Amino acid sequence: MIPTQWDFPVELCCRPMAFVTLTGLDVVYNAVHRAVWDAFCANRRADRVPISFKVLPGDHEYPKCRTKRTSYEWYIPKGILKTGWMNKHLNLVPALVVVFYELDWDEPQWKEKQSECATRVEIVRQSLQGRNTKVAVVLIQKKTPLPPGEDVIASERAAALCNACDLSGKSLFVLPHTDHLVGYIIRLENAFYEHAQTYYYTEIRRVKSHKEFLNKTTHQLLFVRHQFKIAFFSELKQDTQNALKNYRTAYNLVHELRAHETNMLEIKTMAGFINYKICRLCFQHNTPLDAIAQFRKHIDLCKKKIGSAELAFEHAAWMSKQFQAFGDLFDEAIKLGLTAIQTQNPGFYYQQAAYYAQERKQLASMLCNHDVSWEGRKCFATPFGSAQNSIFMDFSLSYAGFDLSDPEKEKMGILSLQLKEKNVLHSELIITLLSNAVAQFKKYKCPRMKSHLMVQMGEEYYYAKDYAKALKLLDYVMCEYRSEGWCTLLTSILTTALKCSYLMAQLKDYITYSLELLGRASTLKEDQKSRIEKNLIKVLMNESPDAEPDCDTAAVKASQKLWADRVSLAGSNVFTIEVQDFIPFVQCKAKFLAPSFHVDVPVQFDVYLRADCPHPIRFSKLCISFNNQDYNQYCVVEEAYQKSDILEQSSQGTMCLVPGKTRKFTFKFVAKTEDVGKKIEITSVDLILGSESGRCVILNWRGGGGDAASSQEALQAARSFRRRPKLPDNEVHWDSLTIQASTMIISRVPNISVQLRHEPPALTNEMYCLIVTVQSHEETVAKDVKLTAGLKPGQDANLTQKTQVTLHGTDACDESFPALLPDIPVGDLQPGEKLEKPIYIRCGTVGARMFLVYISYLIDTIVEGKEILCKCHRDETVTIETVFPFDVAVKFVSTKLEHLDRVFADIPFLLMTDILSASPWPLTIVSSQLQLSASMTPVDQLESYVENVVLQTGESASECFCLRCPPVTNASGVATGCYIISWKRTSPVESVPVVSTVITLPHVIVESIPLHVNADLPSFGRVRESLPVRYHLQNKTNLVQDVEVSVEPSDAFMFSGLKQIRLRILPGTQQEMLYNFYPLMAGYQQLPSLHVNLLRFPNFTNQLLRRFIPTHIFVKPQGRQADNSIAAA
Repeated sequence: MIPTQWDFPVELCCRPMAFVTLTGLDVVYNAVHRAVWDAFCANRRADRVPISFKVLPGDHEYPKCRTKRTSYEWYIPKGILKTGWMNKHLNLVPALVVVFYELDWDEPQWKEKQSECATRVEIVRQSLQGRNTKVAVVLIQKKTPLPPGEDVIASERAAALCNACDLSGKSLFVLPHTDHLVGYIIRLENAFYEHAQTYYYTEIRRVKSHKEFLNKTTHQLLFVRHQFKIAFFSELKQDTQNALKNYRTAYNLVHELRAHETNMLEIKTMAGFINYKICRLCFQHNTPLDAIAQFRKHIDLCKKKIGSAELAFEHAAWMSKQFQAFGDLFDEAIKLGLTAIQTQNPGFYYQQAAYYAQERKQLASMLCNHDVSWEGRKCFATPFGSAQNSIFMDFSLSYAGFDLSDPEKEKMGILSLQLKEKNVLHSELIITLLSNAVAQFKKYKCPRMKSHLMVQMGEEYYYAKDYAKALKLLDYVMCEYRSEGWCTLLTSILTTALKCSYLMAQLKDYITYSLELLGRASTLKEDQKSRIEKNLIKVLMNESPDAEPDCDTAAVKASQKLWADRVSLAGSNVFTIEVQDFIPFVQCKAKFLAPSFHVDVPVQFDVYLRADCPHPIRFSKLCISFNNQDYNQYCVVEEAYQKSDILEQSSQGTMCLVPGKTRKFTFKFVAKTEDVGKKIEITSVDLILGSESGRCVILNWRGGGGDAASSQEALQAARSFRRRPKLPDNEVHWDSLTIQASTMIISRVPNISVQLRHEPPALTNEMYCLIVTVQSHEETVAKDVKLTAGLKPGQDANLTQKTQVTLHGTDACDESFPALLPDIPVGDLQPGEKLEKPIYIRCGTVGARMFLVYISYLIDTIVEGKEILCKCHRDETVTIETVFPFDVAVKFVSTKLEHLDRVFADIPFLLMTDILSASPWPLTIVSSQLQLSASMTPVDQLESYVENVVLQTGESASECFCLRCPPVTNASGVATGCYIISWKRTSPVESVPVVSTVITLPHVIVESIPLHVNADLPSFGRVRESLPVRYHLQNKTNLVQDVEVSVEPSDAFMFSGLKQIRLRILPGTQQEMLYNFYPLMAGYQQLPSLHVNLLRFPNFTNQLLRRFIPTHIFVKPQGRQADNSIAAA
């Protein structure tokens, strides 16, 4: 964009840096000099000192320094600050001039070279006459210099060169051209920066010295000027804190100036410059709140300083620029790391800048709408041009070359400025600012602010006659206003969009916006709606519509030609409008009468239409589309009419919609049998306006109706407690209607009964019988009856693996059988016929299972005079609990019936089994069988003692087996074998299958003992009668056993036999010991204790011995002799 007088100068907006000029470098033809220059200016990082370098020839003419004033007594300043002053000190007057010269310390022609260098320095000083600019010399050398003090010749020649050039030692530098050139350059820069600092410090002191000659009466402008210069030099010196302090002082001094119409613009211009500097430094110091406070203060002080009323647009332009500049500063600070928030971001400042730009446009249209002759324009052009070259920063008439003491010339100057303002492209400025604001609000997630500004952008594009961009923006934001129900805003946007579409002769857009402006969301008056409706009908009849009001005359003429071309060209005349994105004047709701229909019942649904336009309107066709297109042919309403009958005052006719009245269309069709179990959906409703001979508009509702505002209106209606007025019987409240766009086709209601008979619970692994009884109540034959029975799908996978179903209970059912038997053919069922089918189920695990019995059949029926073959089905489910039939307890005991946790090799022990019935039904134990492993042997014959035993609930049956285990080497345990129980439910039916349950017996630990002791004694004794007891001692080892045997007396017995003996038992043999015990007391008495001590096995204890021999015996009392008389009797 071309800079205008309101744009801030570049020198104000840039960061001030010390200006240093480099002379003596031939950067074009000398490679060494080029390398030096590149090291200074190329790829400067942020950590390098802020210096602006420039290469100039040695005899460059710098700006002349004017003669210094010694007194300000009679001096009247003409302005605050000269236009080029900042640029002069940024780019023209250097703080330091550096003279580069190639000279080594061992140069043979030293004198000549020294003289030449001094001459160059003198030429620079002559061009800087009167300036305090520093001068330095840099010697470019080929060799790396020695450390200071070691090269005596270098020290002497350096001193001589300084004297010849009149330089101090700190102003002479050496630059070796070596591999470390950049490092040397950085050190040079730091030295240059110190010289520049000294120069700007001197300039600040010089300016401050002028202040003592000033007085506040006549030198108010100079106070501002000097304070601004001090602040600017402080910035060049990189002393930003003092710069900010002096800028604040200068800002306060500006507002102390006496303001009038002739200098108002100058004061505002200077205040704007200083305010910009203050805000920039506040952001730089990371104090954004100070920057915002300063800007608000600045606006409050300046917004009422309008100046000349005839040039009020200048004030609006100035205000717009202030907000734009602050927005730019704010945005730049954010990019450098500042965090903004939703309520305080640059978007608000760009928005306010756009507001003042719009105000400028309005003022310009009011103040600059007079016409000026060509001669007048020529007259105004010359003096106005001098305003751009004014010496001081002011664009008022006095600096534009007009003598304000002459009213005619003043008027001519005002007209000149107005003429220039008239040629400004205001819309372009406004759109740029609004675009910046939209980008910021989008970034900070302010959707409504973004939409609001996009509407303004669209309107500006409309005023700028860029109708395509206007329409694109307005169409984008309309969606949000539609969905949120902002009717007034939407109407305004639609009106502008309609004008754009008319002026571009965009047929579809024009029709769409016309349909929407006629609808319920439009707040237009009835006469405006009538005009739009008539224009719409004209377009549909292939005629040109009337022009929209308030359009540009030239644009209307151009659009009329476009419309004429549209009418003459034979293009596509069918326009489909997707209603869900708009709010047209016709509403539609489709509703199935039920959420589901049986296949033998006709599917019925209603379509409700309602028009909101001013006049009755006639449509040509209504058609409904389904997901199954075969049904589309049954749901079409069509009516033929003449073109002139589209707008018909009479409400007669099938397709004529009267405003405010709801029209209902009822449809009915028979569903296809293959759609049973499927959903029938209304995919679209098409309402056609117009005819093929003219233009045809298809209003397309997706689904069962509804547009962009329907969801919001439905929500409001649901929350409303307002009582609806009573309507006639044939009418309904539109808000009470709901859309039901889909229905389910379900199978015909079956007319059969299914009964399930069984005796729960089921027992594990039994063939559980489930009897299915099916009886037909149909009036005709049920054909192709099929039965599906078994475990209901969808349950735990483990249940599926452990459940088997079969039709034959006598079969051996294993895991190869399925859990579900599908489609078992049963045949046909006559009316009233009953059928029974037994199903046998084997459940391998306990728990609840859900079983499914599904009966399907075919039957002929007549619907709406049409014969169809319906597939009917009925299903029944039953949950069956499976329990264990019995619990089996197994234990090992000794021959004394004492519990054993381990057994001894070749020593008999007892295996006891206990079968406890857990079944609620009587169980018949058919037989039992003990299958021993190879490591176990029976002592006697293995027989079943529970054969054909019937157990009631809670009863148990026990068995005992005497076993012996030979010696083994496996110490961890020996497998016993398994216990097989064959059982069935107790039932009079002989065919009940027998179930075999295999119970794995536990392992037992087997140990070897060196000596086994066995006792032979009667089962009881009698007092004072001899009781013979025989002990058998058997050696179980391969060694000769030395055995010590002793008998400990008992109070209840006297005994005869060896009380203590030591004997030797050979391997594998046994020794007998005979004792006669004489009981002295009756009762359960303790026998005399036998103690055995093995000399070879000291761990063999008497505690282990007591497991094999009895310790107590029951002694009966002594009996009396029977009486003879009694014996005889």
